[in-house]
Amino acid sequence: MHLLEQTAIFLLTAVLMVPLFQRLKLGAVLGYLAAGMLIGPWGLGIVGEMQSTLQFAEFGVVLLLFLIGLELDPARLWALRHAVFGLGGAQVAATGAVLATVGITAGLSWQAALIAGLGGAMSSTALVISSLAERNQLITRHGREAFAILLFQDLAVIPLLALLPLLADERAQGGSHWLAAAKGVAVIAFVIVASRLLVRPALKFIARHSSREVFTAAALLLVVGAALIMEKIGLSMSLGAFLAGVLLADSEFRHELEADIEPFKGLLLGLFFMAVGMSANLGLLKTIPLLVCGLALGLMLAKFAVMYAIGKIMRAPEDSAQRLAVSLAQGGEFAFVLFSAAAALGVLNQATTELLVMAVTLSMLLAPFAFAVHERLLERWLERTAEPAYDTIDGPGNPVIIAGYGRFGQIVSRVLRMCGIPFTALEANYAQVDFVRRFGNKIYYGDASRLDLLHAAKTGEAKLFVLAIDDVEASVRTAVLVRKHFPDLPILARARNRVHHFKLRDLGIKTIYRETFLSSLEVAHQALLRLGLGVSAAQRAVALFKQHDQAQLDAQYAIKHDEAKLIQTAQEAAAQLQELFEADAAGFERGEREFPPRPA
Repeated sequence: MHLLEQTAIFLLTAVLMVPLFQRLKLGAVLGYLAAGMLIGPWGLGIVGEMQSTLQFAEFGVVLLLFLIGLELDPARLWALRHAVFGLGGAQVAATGAVLATVGITAGLSWQAALIAGLGGAMSSTALVISSLAERNQLITRHGREAFAILLFQDLAVIPLLALLPLLADERAQGGSHWLAAAKGVAVIAFVIVASRLLVRPALKFIARHSSREVFTAAALLLVVGAALIMEKIGLSMSLGAFLAGVLLADSEFRHELEADIEPFKGLLLGLFFMAVGMSANLGLLKTIPLLVCGLALGLMLAKFAVMYAIGKIMRAPEDSAQRLAVSLAQGGEFAFVLFSAAAALGVLNQATTELLVMAVTLSMLLAPFAFAVHERLLERWLERTAEPAYDTIDGPGNPVIIAGYGRFGQIVSRVLRMCGIPFTALEANYAQVDFVRRFGNKIYYGDASRLDLLHAAKTGEAKLFVLAIDDVEASVRTAVLVRKHFPDLPILARARNRVHHFKLRDLGIKTIYRETFLSSLEVAHQALLRLGLGVSAAQRAVALFKQHDQAQLDAQYAIKHDEAKLIQTAQEAAAQLQELFEADAAGFERGEREFPPRPA
């Protein structure tokens, strides 16, 4: 078939299928896959040259990884580091281990099982993000965590592609695994140096003296060059493109490069998914339908179970853990990239690759239906287990409002009750409210960060607001609301830690108590007494530490956004505290001699 005719068929099929799948809310990726299946050898058989098409279309993946590297803002990645590398790393490692174990049990070599497991651990970024956006769940807890995990998966593809040659048969690689790895390190170092010394000055020169078209050509040449260098030494083309993107992420050309590369990436990536769809062996659904469907469903159930367990370990609410797990339960587009690269290197044989591709494709087709069914079931479950409506607060107001009735708020309320001072307690955890009410305590079930509830509690008539909420975000939300609508109401606030303290202090709250600080000082005081220090010496040591810690807290608040300065300040403060203590101890040696020798 003539190249122009083949191009027209690809474009026509994509134009028809992709909008249809998007209208059905199945996503563009599935549209491209379906288009490839339709015109491929297992469909209508219109196009048969799928291998050459796949080789050409792989450049779309190269461009995609270049753009991922280009968008990799180090500051943003650092802010999300706990969720990205903690949750994301746990999901990929745990899911990959479970699936690889299943693969080895099924008779695969450990190399093939490892790639099958890690490829299966990947989820579809396009499907998940679009699904969460349609349901307005991107800003929820499970939406943020799903985004972080998907970002880690995108990043994890790079080292996986780089390690593939090391998993290939040594005879196919000429027995030079470690030589290839050494070459890879050397070329990566060369790319880094060349980016700083050659690429940026060259781009500046081209941008200043050439047209937009020449700059676009230079951008494409940069990606192709980095990809070819990696390919020549036996590593993944995608690794070179990704590195080139990362090294230009903080350059002044970032946005212009994005705008120039994006159209090519979109078309070639669509062509890649169409080529994957063409290579999907639909005959397997006829010959071994139970095995293919079982693999797809088994993949989704295994990923759901692992992610749900991780969510519960991270103490996510039940509905959040379930939604996060079902969102990431399907296979992803990067699995096709890994399987194709592994097949080219001989890590996976053709039969295994075709079976894995079909299982991942089927799981992606089932994903939108899984989302819809789960939402229905979850809504019904939430209706049955929903907590009752917030209490209605009637009657006159009290001089003290206590927001948060956990262990901290309860102690405050008991002292007030002993002194005959009435108070209104608000608690958002119904289980806690129900428990406390069993002992006859008066407490209202409600969220103190809601303005209507604060008005109902007659907060405007109160003389004091005690902020004792345990959750940091809820505490800060309540503090913002009280400061805005009741600016003259004094606030006594509880802080869980220094970061919480800084957030409350940013709102202008002056009286803040770190919840374990005073009790820890009392324990330290008793420890000094039992070790033989006199009463005056112990009191002076604790007072010295308290004064010094408060000064350090004030100093760190002024530089709280500069981590390097925070570390330096903490180190200097520790040294200064030791000097003060030794000087104070020397004074006692000269006078009261209440400091005994240090215990051995």
